Order: sequence, then structure tokens, then C-alpha cells
Amino acid sequence: MKSPISNRNIVFMSTSLPRECGIATFTQDLLDQFEHMRGFNKPRIIAINNKETYQYGDQVFREIDQHKLSDYIDTADFLNKSDVDLLVIQHEFGIYGGESGEYLIPFAEKLKIPFIVIFHTVLTKPSLKQQQIITRLAELSVKVVTMAQSTVNDLISIYGIEAKKISFIHHGVPYVKTESRSKLKEQYGFANRKILSTFGFLSPGKGIEYSIEAMRGVVQQHPDCLYIIWGKTHPVVKQETGEVYRQKLMDLVKEFNLEHNVIFVDKLLTQEEVIQSLVMSDIYMTPYLGKDQAVSGTLAYGVGYGRVIVSTPYRYAEEMLAEGRGLLANFRDSASLETCILQLLDSPDLVIEMERRTLELGKTMLWSEIAKTYAVMFQEKISISELANRSVV
Repeated sequence: MKSPISNRNIVFMSTSLPRECGIATFTQDLLDQFEHMRGFNKPRIIAINNKETYQYGDQVFREIDQHKLSDYIDTADFLNKSDVDLLVIQHEFGIYGGESGEYLIPFAEKLKIPFIVIFHTVLTKPSLKQQQIITRLAELSVKVVTMAQSTVNDLISIYGIEAKKISFIHHGVPYVKTESRSKLKEQYGFANRKILSTFGFLSPGKGIEYSIEAMRGVVQQHPDCLYIIWGKTHPVVKQETGEVYRQKLMDLVKEFNLEHNVIFVDKLLTQEEVIQSLVMSDIYMTPYLGKDQAVSGTLAYGVGYGRVIVSTPYRYAEEMLAEGRGLLANFRDSASLETCILQLLDSPDLVIEMERRTLELGKTMLWSEIAKTYAVMFQEKISISELANRSVV
């Protein structure tokens, strides 16, 4: 029997860096916090692989071929015989094998150790298969986590999950010390300009074309404005359609004569560059097209650093920008985006107040704070599991 004061062994099942994936970044950020957390050994990752080959760091101690069911079964057997106290499954549609990722079900059914599921996407209109997977994973787990308050009711009403099994924990945001906004603008060569920005993988669902079109009217009144689109094309999009979307956006910039006011930074940003891009921004933009998007890591980062945000009213944005933390424009409506941007540029006092309100929430979303919530949950669920096992014996 383990000593009650021994450190806990946590394993994450997820994609892992250097794979270019938001889930991989999320997992790494959370893992990094636990390296310094009392009561835990250094966490490890079971990496879910697609068809690419990755040079993983020492955090990865086992790999699963996404499309190979036997890998899932073998891994469940391995975990059952290991010293792992708790498994944390990062769930996102598209990273696990089988229809809608159904290979997770026989894996979870075979597990004898407790596991928690973090749902990164909660669909309001799931297919029957998607609904069955979420429901079954939740049923077998000791806890499920969602990162938006609005999805708690969905997990209860659509997926039949018990309310007491669900925890709402904000998407974490890394802390990176940077220079001030004005110094960063000088450093990047953007002194004396109003910076609007968007960061993240480029894909057609981001709606950036509407922000570019909105800039036509904005620059007529504020010619010093610069809209920076940070990030490379999403790896899956690039594989399927190449740079079609980026080229379409670049063609729009040329068509509208906005070369002086819209630029692209086509690279995978480091964590430091992401935060610098936010800190130097006067307005952060998420003009996304999908109204059911329950969580956005990029918007979470924007809130975490107290940016003034203009967004379309997808679910996560409505929740995060409530109480005067930003402005919501209509979907697929460049004129509406333009109105919001101009309102902010013409109202410095409003901007100051919005930044204050946003930062108030943002401070609670730093990974150092979020990880503490996870740590308490992990310890509690491990202890309950140990008590249950002892009572059975």
C-alpha cells in the first residue's frame, strides 16, 4: 500500500508539443504548473499521434496511434498495472480514432484507475454517436470539466450528466512578463500606431475577411490604425487546401488598398510572442463565424491580459465579454465590426474602463491560479478512489 504522504502520479492523455495543436499547448501549460506543485510528481503525457512523426520531450512516456484501436487497449492494460493515480483525458473531436473518436470508449471501459475528462468542445447539436461518446465518457469518469459556464447546462440537459459530476474551470492563461505597450510597439516598429490584432491558426471559420473589410472605414477616420494577423495556417487546413484562405485575405488587403494598415505574420508564435502581440494591442479581435463555439483559447488569452475585445457573439464571447468587458458585433457583418472599432477608438475613457473590467476577470484565469483548482480536484478524486478500493477489500 502506498504511503498516504507520497506524491501523486498524474498522467495526461492528449496531443503533445511539438505537434501544432491548441490541446497540446493547453496540456503543456497545465503540466508545467504541476512540476512546481507540492504533493505531485512530475506529470507525464500519453501522446495521441496522427500520421506525422514528432520529436517529443521527456514529458511523453507513451504514444498512441490515433487510428489503431489496439494501441488504446494496450495502453489501458499498461495504466492498470502502473503506479498512475489519476488519468486526465483531454477530449476534443478529431484527435481520437474511430467515428467521432469512438476508440476512447473501449479504452475507458477497460480502465481500472480513476480518470477525469476535460471537454474542450461541447456541441449543442451533436450527432447520435457524438452524444453517446460524451455521455459514456462522463458516466465512466470520476469528474468532467468544462471551460464555459454556459456549457454546464448543456452537459446536463443534452448529455444527461449529473450536475454534481461537472466542474466549471476557466481556460488557463500563461503569465509572461513583458515590456509596456508603448515599448513593445517601438520594439516591433509600430510606434504611434493604434494596433488591432488577431492571433491563432488561420482557417476559414475565423471570419478575418470581415475584419479586413471593416478596416476600410476605420482607416478613413484613423489612418494610423494597423491590423496585425498573427499566425500560420492551421496544419489540417494547409494539408487539405494549402494557403487558399490566406491568399484570399491577402487579395482583399490589396483590393481595398490596405497594405499600410493590414499585415500578416505567417509563423507559429512562441508563447512570449503571443503575449507580446496581445500586450501591444489596443483592440483584440475574434470575428469568428461559428455561433456555437463554447470555448476559445485565443479569446481567453485576450481576457487574461485585460485587452479590449471586439468579437462576434459566439457563445464563449457572449459569456466572457458580459458586464462591459468588450463589444459584440453581428456575425458576418463588417459594418457592425467597423462601428464597434470606431466606438472604442473615439472613446478613450471607455477603453480604460473596459480594460479594468476585463483584467479583473483575467487575473483569475492565470495558469498559476487555475492549476490550484485542478490540484485540489485531483487530490480529492484520488483520495475518494483509494477509500473506495480499500472498502471493497
